[in-house]
Amino acid sequence: MKCVDCGSAALVKGTLMENSGGGTTIFKPEAVSIWKSMFGFGTRSVHAYGCLHCKHLQLAVDFSEEDLQHYQQLESGHPGVLE
Repeated sequence: MKCVDCGSAALVKGTLMENSGGGTTIFKPEAVSIWKSMFGFGTRSVHAYGCLHCKHLQLAVDFSEEDLQHYQQLESGHPGVLE
């Protein structure tokens, strides 16, 4: 993985943390109901990477194989943002 800002490969992996409860920060896709996410269903882990050179912070989400198949099908059917 490279920094999206400067292209450097010197990234340090970390984890985002919640301030209030001390739990990890998660990603909740819009299609997942709030009720499911409250019980941990349909949410995905988030990883953070900080660049040593330019100090840019970027995030990555752990998608499952099922997510990839589902969203790739949706991607081919929707027009682009500028269309």
